[in-house]
Amino acid sequence: MAEIQKGERIAKVIARAGLCSRRDAEAWIAAGRVSLDGRVLDSPAALVTAESHIEVDGTPLPEAEPARLWRYHKPRGELTTARDPQGRTTVFDRLPPELPRLQAVGRLDINSEGLLLMTNDGALKRQLELPANGWLRRYRVRVHGRVNTARLAALAKGVTVEGVNYGPVEARLDQQTGANAWLTVGLREGKNREVRKICAHLGLAVNRLIRVSYGLFALGKLPNRGLEEIPAQRLRQALGLEKKEKKKHGKGFAKAKPKPNRPGSRRGFKKPEHGESGDGAPKRKGTSTKKTASKKTAAKKPGAKKAVSKAGAARRGSTAAKSKSTELKSKSSKPKFAKSKPAKSKPAKSKPAKSRSVKARSKSHANRRRPS
Repeated sequence: MAEIQKGERIAKVIARAGLCSRRDAEAWIAAGRVSLDGRVLDSPAALVTAESHIEVDGTPLPEAEPARLWRYHKPRGELTTARDPQGRTTVFDRLPPELPRLQAVGRLDINSEGLLLMTNDGALKRQLELPANGWLRRYRVRVHGRVNTARLAALAKGVTVEGVNYGPVEARLDQQTGANAWLTVGLREGKNREVRKICAHLGLAVNRLIRVSYGLFALGKLPNRGLEEIPAQRLRQALGLEKKEKKKHGKGFAKAKPKPNRPGSRRGFKKPEHGESGDGAPKRKGTSTKKTASKKTAAKKPGAKKAVSKAGAARRGSTAAKSKSTELKSKSSKPKFAKSKPAKSKPAKSKPAKSRSVKARSKSHANRRRPS
């Protein structure tokens, strides 16, 4: 915003350097106080570039400062202008002398109060004032009269007052006490005395008007006639020149490990689809077992079924012979006198004896006399 563009008017460049306003710069040029590249100018129509050498009263033009923005709490009774022919107090009269030359962003009339933005850069002033950029101005308004909420809500579609078209207006009733009421009004155009004219169109007389915010900048608790500079980073973020950085997690925030896909786990287990192994991985070609491979090769050869049946019969015969030999060995290993001793079983009366005793106990317990 502080750089000289190609083909820019010299009066605008002088005003941006903070020496005077554009109109004053044009008067200085007409008076012969400004020279361009060693030649005294007599017309403000000259165009300059970044390589141009400008002098005012024989002194080189200072470099323009970066764009800055201040919040000011304007009281009632001050004019938003640099000079007043009638000698009334302006918003610039009581500013600290060490500040650069400031310009007001928008206007508040002499009877209005609240937030007033000031800047040292004309391009920034123009950017904040343009209705096309849609900066929302919000006001707290005290009016005299009964508020019709239906007509107040109809302002959202816009309104025409005395032949002037006003855009959509956000308005709501906050409080109605007797003959006075408090409203909150928001608009994006900021035409001359717009709030007062719209309220008069609704039959309401404004007796107090306070601007509480301008876009992303709020009045807050700034004291009366207080001045505070907005930080450069916050200004760049509001203008969309700098994005807010997201906070990055420090060390110790590890990502969760993926859970294993095995039959024993409840989560993450998938049933093997057709052509997949039990662990979820598809079978590779040529990884069949020996049995299936032998069966396939046997099925291809002629007479393979007979060979397989003979082999199975031989196996069954060998297993039967083995079982018979193990039985003979077990019989021969037993002692001869084992047959003479008959196996004595336990007397069958032992179990019913226990059951009788249990029944007797239960009967005796049942026949007991219960205490009264």
